Amino acid sequence: MSSKPLRLIYTLVCGVIGAYVFKWIHMPIPWLLGPMIFVLIASKTIKPVKLLWPPVLRNAGMIVIGYTIGLSFTMATLQQIGRQLPSMILLTMLLLICSLLIAALVSFLSGVPFPTVLMGSIPGGLTQMVTLADDIKGIDITVVTFLQVSRLMMIIFFVPLLVFSPIFGGEASEAAAGMSDAAASAWNGLFPHIIVYAVVCTLFAVVGQRIKFPTAYLLGPMIAAVLLNLSGYEGHALPTLFLNASQLVIGTYVGMLLKPEQLSHKLRMVALALLSGVLLIGCSISLSVLLTQMHAVTMITAFLGLAPGGMDQMGIIGKEAGADLSVVICYQLFRTLFIFVAVPPLLKAIFKSIQRKKNAGHE
Repeated sequence: MSSKPLRLIYTLVCGVIGAYVFKWIHMPIPWLLGPMIFVLIASKTIKPVKLLWPPVLRNAGMIVIGYTIGLSFTMATLQQIGRQLPSMILLTMLLLICSLLIAALVSFLSGVPFPTVLMGSIPGGLTQMVTLADDIKGIDITVVTFLQVSRLMMIIFFVPLLVFSPIFGGEASEAAAGMSDAAASAWNGLFPHIIVYAVVCTLFAVVGQRIKFPTAYLLGPMIAAVLLNLSGYEGHALPTLFLNASQLVIGTYVGMLLKPEQLSHKLRMVALALLSGVLLIGCSISLSVLLTQMHAVTMITAFLGLAPGGMDQMGIIGKEAGADLSVVICYQLFRTLFIFVAVPPLLKAIFKSIQRKKNAGHE
């Protein structure tokens, strides 16, 4: 099957089947997890057929998620975020310190060099960490990529299971998600405002991509929706059809990214990734408890804000779980920007110090 339209349709069918199977077995966020797993399986088991999923489809899904998240921001929530800025700085630093300690432990147990494990353990910034790893001598880029992707996959799977479990008050969360779906299913009042939002959100996404803004197809539409919403130009929640479709195109894209066959020492790397991911999730839960003591936020909101995943995934899960999306996204956004700005020079300084000590030892 070499025809691009047929390959695209086949990939779409795999994703839709995965979504309905996961929905049938009552898995959380089935329209995200189902396509991801089924596309991954299809890409590795059905060799004659090469799957196809253009990035533009994933970008369109990100624009929808960014718009949905942006609608949750009001002046009151932004003022609340301003009051939580010291907490954001403190908890982000603590989470990065936890990542450093976990990397040291995993490096000691596995024998993999500490710089490689550390770059694979930084929560967030997959693209930037891989690019930075390419600039530093002695870093195994394959291991860094695998650890980053594996951590993200663990977050996507385990965070929903934890959020919708009795530990986090699963019944109340599911009820909130049901109300959210009911509100989103209404088409009343969607037009003509949605046309203006669509044009402006897409424009912000494209401009953000041109100026190298991090996760531009999520943050650009989110900023556009926030500005329009705060200006008084009212936006409306999208029907469930659009939300499910956005999760489908994102989940399918993520499933296409995984290339486990390129990894050497697979068993050791899998054990590494599991240990690192479990410890990092445990640290996030502990810091979430601290956040609930510092501010009047629910445990679900605190956990999703501090979970070492991506803004798009946490935003989707937060919407389904009835979390305060403005708080979740602001904590995720702050950590992402901090990693983009402060972490690379800090890592380079650490690695140079390690190299100087090694050179001194040899002398």
